[in-house]
Amino acid sequence: MGKRLDSATLVKEVSKMLEEIYREDRTALDNVSSRGDPFKVLIATILSHRTRDEATRVAAGNLFRVYSSAKDLADADPKQIEQLIKPVGFYRVKARRIIEVSKIICERFGGVVPDDFEALMSLPSVGRKTANCVLVYGFGKPALPVDTHVHRISNRLGLVSTKTPKETEEALKRVIDKIYWVEINDLLVKFGQRICRPVKPRCEICTLKPFCHFYDQKAVLRTTQRT
Repeated sequence: MGKRLDSATLVKEVSKMLEEIYREDRTALDNVSSRGDPFKVLIATILSHRTRDEATRVAAGNLFRVYSSAKDLADADPKQIEQLIKPVGFYRVKARRIIEVSKIICERFGGVVPDDFEALMSLPSVGRKTANCVLVYGFGKPALPVDTHVHRISNRLGLVSTKTPKETEEALKRVIDKIYWVEINDLLVKFGQRICRPVKPRCEICTLKPFCHFYDQKAVLRTTQRT
């Protein structure tokens, strides 16, 4: 069974692997958050639901070139929004949700995205992952957004033993030092997209093998098949 993995080692090793392999690689939320606009992070995260990173990046770029604020989007024509965000999945539904969210932000929060988890959760199409993404990428606040990559990798490494993303979020809060919360989602999402993939993970180049329960199980299976 793999050694126990501490959060400092996790961050160090994943950062090193990603730096060596994908020095200039950035996620869609990376690109948006670098501009320091919580509203754009919120909208980009809603666009990203069940959508690949590249499609999210294109749709967000199209949208923000025309609409840059909650007030602008609150008064937008849904048909125009649909055309701008067409690269993403469920673009018609998302167009309506984006306008609805923008109106609520204007009416209830004075046009400013709240930096409070419960307030964010009160918005349509905003669940735990989206709220936490806004806190991390929009405000730089410590939070733990858990998507399929973070959920899968945390269980493969044996950091947690959970069934749902919500359970994973709560469990990770107990094992990941808070100083790493802001960066851990970005690291694990990139790690999950490029190395610890859902199918055919690239274990041969992964330096976390000594800590990985999933790799141990694969090794046991290979040994059993040879005997």
